[in-house]
Amino acid sequence: MDADREFQNGSNWKLTIAYDGTDFYGWQVQPDRATIQGTLADAIENVTGERVLPQGSGRTDAGVHARGQVASFFLSAAIPAANLQRALNRRLPEAIRVQSAEPMAAEFHARHSARAKTYEYQIYRGEICPPWTARFAWALHWTLDVARMQYAAKPVIGTHDFTSFAASDPDLATRCGEDSGSGGNVRTIFESDWREEGETLTYCVRGNGFLHHMVRNLVGTFADVGRGQVEPEEIARILRARSRGEAGATAPARGLFLDSVEY
Repeated sequence: MDADREFQNGSNWKLTIAYDGTDFYGWQVQPDRATIQGTLADAIENVTGERVLPQGSGRTDAGVHARGQVASFFLSAAIPAANLQRALNRRLPEAIRVQSAEPMAAEFHARHSARAKTYEYQIYRGEICPPWTARFAWALHWTLDVARMQYAAKPVIGTHDFTSFAASDPDLATRCGEDSGSGGNVRTIFESDWREEGETLTYCVRGNGFLHHMVRNLVGTFADVGRGQVEPEEIARILRARSRGEAGATAPARGLFLDSVEY
């Protein structure tokens, strides 16, 4: 791409963003509430004088974090990428950082162009959760059998109808999801694993899309497996049931991160 020509004619921008979602009401702009999308739009307008609504790769819920959220938007202003990144970070709160800014081809769209996303969920198992960890992990003191949880994580790999792990409100599940996606509640999961690092237990899941509350509902169900309330073999049955009532409780938002998006 000829960057100079793009700057002259206006650009379609791709931002990669990290944020601490604790004090925000999720990604999607809402009246009279602090959101990531709304805060980013304000910063862009402050820098360029243009009011745009950046489109995210997925709509994270209130309290959910991101290491690699992606947003796209068009600007007519001519501005080099490094200058845009620097200027936005000066105007954004410290809880939101622009990791990179890139001019893209006109057809690029943060959500529609995405091919895969990776989410991570952190559980802290120590007796006392440190203050610097509490905002970013589910402090869970249950005795958990990690081997059982790892075994339970495998049946979700592949293409399935994830209705059992979607938000119980069907309108939310399709309209306000972590990913809007297509194909009803059918999604394809490529990787599903648990890993241990000291007192932290992390669930990593990579797929072509995720329904509203899907990752948090999976984690809540796997936690029930880990403490012996659900057998690992039950996960396949829960999937087939296509009923939210068959799965476990929704894990808290604070442990969830949108880790990366692939294009």
